[in-house]
This record gives sequence, C-alpha cells and structure tokens, in this order.
Amino acid sequence: MERINRPLTALGLMSGTSMDGVDAALVVTDGIDVFKFGKYLNRPYDLEMRNDLKSITGKNAQQDEQKVAEIEQKLTMFHVNVVQEIMELSGLSASDIDIIGFHGQTIYHSAEEHICTQIGNGDLLAKETGIDVINRFRNTDIANGGNGAPIMPSFYQSLARDVEKPFGIINIGGISTITWLGENGELVAYDAGPGNALIDDWVMKKHGMNMDFEGNLAAVGTPDEKIIAAILRRPWFQKAPPKTADRNQFSKRFMENLDGLNVYDGAATLTCFTAVSIAEACKFLPRQPKRWVVCGGGAHNPTMMRFLKQRLESPVISSSELGWNGDYIEAQGLGYLAARSLFNLPITFPTTTGVEQPICGGMLHKAKK
Repeated sequence: MERINRPLTALGLMSGTSMDGVDAALVVTDGIDVFKFGKYLNRPYDLEMRNDLKSITGKNAQQDEQKVAEIEQKLTMFHVNVVQEIMELSGLSASDIDIIGFHGQTIYHSAEEHICTQIGNGDLLAKETGIDVINRFRNTDIANGGNGAPIMPSFYQSLARDVEKPFGIINIGGISTITWLGENGELVAYDAGPGNALIDDWVMKKHGMNMDFEGNLAAVGTPDEKIIAAILRRPWFQKAPPKTADRNQFSKRFMENLDGLNVYDGAATLTCFTAVSIAEACKFLPRQPKRWVVCGGGAHNPTMMRFLKQRLESPVISSSELGWNGDYIEAQGLGYLAARSLFNLPITFPTTTGVEQPICGGMLHKAKK
C-alpha cells in the first residue's frame, strides 16, 4: 500500500467496562502500521470513583444529568493527570504528541436502541493538556446503523500482519470479544458475552474484593454446569453477529441464579461461563482459527486460561507469548484509531459492527495553542 500519511505520535487513553482505572500508552503510527510502541502506565480508580461510575451505568445514565456531568468532569480531570504523568515518564511535552485518542467511560450501550452513552469531556481534556483530542469513536457508526462496537479489530489486524492466518484474538475485559482474521484480509469481530465484569461484581458482593486475583477463588470452586447451560440458552447467545453486549445486561439473571452458591463456586461458575460462551460464539466464525491469543485481564487468570484451553478447539496462548503487551493493547489501539480518524481511514466495518459500509469515526477537539 502506498504510504500517504506521516507517522504521528499518538497517546491512547482507555477505561474499559471493568471500570478499574485508566490505561495510557504511546504509539507512533500512520494509522496503517505501528512503527514504535512507547511508554505506558496504568492508574487505578479509587473506590469512590468506581462507585461513582457504577452509580450512573445502565439506565441510571439517563436519570440525573447534573450528577452525570459532575462525574464526567471528575473523570476527565483524572485523565488529565494521567496524560501529565505519562509525559513526565516519557520526557515529552505537549508539542511532542500529535493526538490523544480518548475513549472515556461507556456507561450505557444498547445496540437495539442504537445508543452508546460515553462520558469524557474532549474539549476539557484538550484545553488542560494542550493536545488535540479525538473521542466518541462509536457515534458515527451508530448513526449509520452499526452497533458501535467492537472498534479494535483494525488495530489487531495491523498487529497480526505477519501471523499465520486464520487467526483469532480473544479480549477479556469487562465483556469478552472475539476477532477473527482471515488469510485474505477478512475481518470478523463481535462480543461473545460477559468477561470479567460479573466475576468482579460477584467477589465484591461476597468477599469485598475488586477482583478474583489470578483466579484463585474460582480455582477452588466447582462450576455449576446447570446454571451455565440455562444461561447459555438465552436468545442473545444464540443470536448471530454482529452483536454487542452491555456490561450490565447479564447481571440480574446471573446474580439470581448464583444466590445459593458460595463465593468459590460462584466465581468458578462465572469464570467457566466466560470460556463456554466464547466457545459457543465460535460457531458463527467462517472457520476455526489456527490458534487463539488471549489479551486483557483474562489472560492473567490461570483458571480462565485453563477453561478456555479445555473448551476451544484450537490452541490457546496469552498475548505475552506472542510478544504483545496485552494489558495495554486497547490503550495502544486508541492511539492507533485516533491516527486513523485524523487520516479519515475506516475504523468500523460491516463484519464488525454491522454498519452498511466501512466508515471512519471520532470527534476532534482542538487544543487552543
């Protein structure tokens, strides 16, 4: 492909459906290739911020505009501090960074209603950092009939350019998403179901912990196969893609079914369900990949990885085994997508979000310099 765009230094900022904090990562990219990976860092939310965000997720996002605005301001200033910190870590100034890709926090997502509500004030972030910002990557896709997610597949395609195809990527954050890359540039991606979000909610409810660290609770428990089978029969799991999931859409049904279980068996059931739902979602792929790579928080959970290896037909490896930085892959991807947006390259596709044709997205907020 003839290169027409100059490489940009881009900073990606990602806060996912796990609502555990902000990942930041620098990349040098022209929106097609990544030439260099820079510094990266994670800054976790404190309990107050996590509770603030959870209080406005789901339908609550529509109820109290003033509260949402206050939390959005607080969230944005948290991101400002993260930007300042990574600049100090990297020895860079605002003039050294061409663009920030700012995901913000998704607080409500419904493909059926064509709604994706994200908070994060792009104008404020640009003003406070002195760097141009692109956010709202999903809005154009939704306005044109797409689901608004997933948005990372074009970045995965760039990362996996030299990997033998067909190849599969499993990203397990709050939600689990699978991406399939074919030998001839084919790209298929969709959400498979819950990832870590329900596990986090369960262990917080039962144990007062933010997460099941390294899957230790699940490792002790026994999955309830009847509960898993019952939930898997729900229409969403049988629906062909394109499809996306909201963080909270499975919560009520699961929590009702798990009420009689102890913390260990509940954690095992939820962890196993993530693996089972991913395996079930593979029936919609053109064919099985030669291997799977797992990134996101799920890659650090040995119990999750064991269940995936048991349930999937193809070999399963972690992103680190491929030399990828799986913990920061979405933050890197946000920087990559910001460059694509600046250069008007597509970020969503018919086989990823269901949009009618490949389409660009993102809203530019110029810093006043």
